[in-house]
Amino acid sequence: MKAPALPADESRRLAQLRALNILHTPAEERFDRLTRLARRLFGVPVALVSLLEEDHQWFKSIAGQSAATAPRNTSFCGHAVLQDDVMVVENALEDERFHDNPLVNTSENPLRFYAGCPLRTPAGAKVGTLCIVDHHAREFNADDMNTLRDLAAMAEAELVAFQTATSDELTQITNRRGFMTLGQLALNECEAKQLPASLTFLDLDRFKAINDTLGHREGDRALMDFADAMKVSFRHADIFARLGGDEFVVLFNGLQQADAEGVLARFDGFLQKQTQDLDRRYALHFSSGIVEFDPDHPLSLVQLLEGSDARMYEAKNGKKKQAQ
Repeated sequence: MKAPALPADESRRLAQLRALNILHTPAEERFDRLTRLARRLFGVPVALVSLLEEDHQWFKSIAGQSAATAPRNTSFCGHAVLQDDVMVVENALEDERFHDNPLVNTSENPLRFYAGCPLRTPAGAKVGTLCIVDHHAREFNADDMNTLRDLAAMAEAELVAFQTATSDELTQITNRRGFMTLGQLALNECEAKQLPASLTFLDLDRFKAINDTLGHREGDRALMDFADAMKVSFRHADIFARLGGDEFVVLFNGLQQADAEGVLARFDGFLQKQTQDLDRRYALHFSSGIVEFDPDHPLSLVQLLEGSDARMYEAKNGKKKQAQ
């Protein structure tokens, strides 16, 4: 087994890693959604955001396993940070660096395939990787490498710019910027694999009345309640976000419109029960508009949002007319 060498800038690299103040912090949705998405996009059992400390690697996020750390001297990530671009090992048994690595020569879930993209700080230090692992040898083409680079770029942004990257500060779910990136990646995958998807625009009903009568602090609490209900109700494969104000959106991966409508109905039921259980002084209702993605005639994410937004306003105006 060939243990990874230390980078020439190891002292500087470790200093920049520790300056991020992220080591050994709790799991966070903003990283977990990236590893979940990587796992689904590539069809692999394991995806990780791995940060390399002095003698071990620590996983800020890991989808598919439960480990929190692993030795650095047997890690593939230790080799990946020595490179400037994605490191791909299509079959570890045929690679002289890894063929006798204990991770490769185990009877349970042996590591056969690895692809890892270095994660850099703004100053350029490579502090870890976004990587994917499979228990079977496989090929990894140029499009796959570009997708992994895109996800790694988002992980880098999350490491150093939580407020401005892909997370909404108030609700701690994806924001508009993150949704536009993650959503289009998901649609590209649906098109390539000929899978359905549905997008729905959600707008809270009478949200202004909550702010006007109960104050903006209560309005913020209502938005957080709504986002919390989304976290519980929707699948890990779905991408949901707060676009701004009281506007939210969900991209249902693999669901046709009829199935998405059923999920929304169940979400509405959960939302009402949650509001009652929390003894809020208001009820939360929403208007929605669903459009279906056709992989044979694909529309862009922007086009789907425009169509869904228009249908949502039709539904909202219909409610207003009924109330008159």
